[in-house]
Amino acid sequence: MSDLVLFWHRRDLRISDNIGLAEARRRSQKVVGVFCLDPNILSRDDVAPARVTYLIGNLQELQQRYRAAGSQLLVLKTEPNRGIPALAEALNATAVFWNQDVEPYSRERDRTVAAALREKGVEVCHFWDQLLHAPKDITTGAGQPYTVYTPFWRNWSRKPKADPYETLQGAVGLTDPEQKIAQQASAIELPTAKDLGFVWHEDLFVAPGEKTAQELLEAFCDRAISEYGEQRNFPATPGTSHLSAPLKFGVIGIRTVWAATLAALENTRSDEARDGIQTWQQELAWREFYQHVMYFFPELADGPYREPFKAFPWDNQPEHFQAWCEGRTGYPIVDAAMRQLNEIGWMHNRCRMIVASFLTKDLLIDWRWGEKYFMQNLIDGDLSANNGGWQWSASSGMDPKPLRIFNPASQAKKFDPDAEYIRKWLPELRNIETADLISGNIAVEERDRCGYPTPIVDHNQQQKRFKERFQQQKGKKTKE
Repeated sequence: MSDLVLFWHRRDLRISDNIGLAEARRRSQKVVGVFCLDPNILSRDDVAPARVTYLIGNLQELQQRYRAAGSQLLVLKTEPNRGIPALAEALNATAVFWNQDVEPYSRERDRTVAAALREKGVEVCHFWDQLLHAPKDITTGAGQPYTVYTPFWRNWSRKPKADPYETLQGAVGLTDPEQKIAQQASAIELPTAKDLGFVWHEDLFVAPGEKTAQELLEAFCDRAISEYGEQRNFPATPGTSHLSAPLKFGVIGIRTVWAATLAALENTRSDEARDGIQTWQQELAWREFYQHVMYFFPELADGPYREPFKAFPWDNQPEHFQAWCEGRTGYPIVDAAMRQLNEIGWMHNRCRMIVASFLTKDLLIDWRWGEKYFMQNLIDGDLSANNGGWQWSASSGMDPKPLRIFNPASQAKKFDPDAEYIRKWLPELRNIETADLISGNIAVEERDRCGYPTPIVDHNQQQKRFKERFQQQKGKKTKE
């Protein structure tokens, strides 16, 4: 009988195109999956109910996939540095395999678990799976990490990408006596999200499971990807892939995704379609850029990259923040986007930029407040992408253009010209003239009739204040 190898799932909730799992299967036929419901993560105050509900759904599907492959997925609910080594020791596992992560907590957790396993004589094997290129594989000519996207993209895009890995099959699971041992070592039945204290009453924006993720990818690459360059910025148009949540949890492999883009390129003869496909490939590279940045600069998880923002004098008015959270700022495009987030646990990417700019540049509120609110609500909430996006919008991150300010009216006019998106998420305004919805210049009596608030700030005045404060902060730094 083969030696037992445990594969510890984290952000790779699938059995196909999974590097670490494929390598574990090559090592031994007896491969058993394990997932740890980590109280250090679940007890945080920025965990979204929709995200936990989606996670549990993915774990249910993953258990079924393991059974079909001949093995099983065990579930623990304990701190990984205790639970994983204890389970490995109890089952006499010879090795524990896993895929690495870029986040500061994950890296420290993995170091602790690896040390505990090695102390027990259990081999540790880990791999880079969630990225097409590991962080240390994409560096400048001087061997330094990139801090600007464009040169990163040029280097990243030239490097060959790996093909998808084989799907787990022909595995052997635990015997009945071993399953009892696993239960004694804290293995439990998979709880519901409600059991864990998270309640999500709506349908999930994306259904869980590998099959659904693969169907989303195929549907997107069949049509929308070729028009992505033109359609991706229009929130009322189904022009995006909806793969952000599957990619965050690794429900689909990034090599599978990349291979699908190459197939789409081969199947088109149109320059416009090729441009659309490459634009989406560049978005995949943005995802990796933010993950590489988080790996090399873990301090970004706690604060700004740029010096002028390390002591920036934000207003941080709680009543303004609450109005922003609830979608009642009096700016229709902003409020529509926040209502979308609150109601379905997802927001269109163009709108994420609009509301982030509004919070930081119009309300003069610390971007970290918005970053946390997003994580408390997004089904696809991911530290690297969310932090990178917020710092980009706030001008505090790795961005050569430090003062990008979005005008809500200009954004609405360009990307929601018929106010279709605004009317969908602000139904109380559906009878207002389109021009007024886009500009936000709604008569007071109309606002009163609809129960819609007056603007809480003046955009032109606020952007001037932001620019003045930014220049003052730059001046302070120069004098120092």
